[in-house]
Amino acid sequence: MDDKNELKPGATEASAPTTCAPHAGGVGAEAGRGKRFSAKRKLVAVQRLMRGESLETLSRELNVPAHRLSEWRDRVLFAAETALKERERDARDDEIARLKTKVGDITMANELLSAKLEKLEAGRPLAGRRSRR
Repeated sequence: MDDKNELKPGATEASAPTTCAPHAGGVGAEAGRGKRFSAKRKLVAVQRLMRGESLETLSRELNVPAHRLSEWRDRVLFAAETALKERERDARDDEIARLKTKVGDITMANELLSAKLEKLEAGRPLAGRRSRR
């Protein structure tokens, strides 16, 4: 047992120092260990932070280090910013997609014709030569 978790002479287990909240595992449990937070639980914690709850209070209550809560908040804000930067699809986007498909089809047809032409010219004696006119 660590020195910081040992009982001092005359002390009871109830007065022993703990490293986490009693509901998170009692004496000797490390902060932040034991429970994994789902994305939904993380979002709820961040929402509470954004409503104005104290970082320290929430950190103690959830048994999550303050830096981790701050990291979650920063991730949520970044994701929200990214989501708002995207523009909505419109008729222009559909037209662009249609034209890209058409260019792809034409490119493929040209490649196939070039391959067929090379194959046909491969059997000729002067293959690959063109007139200078």
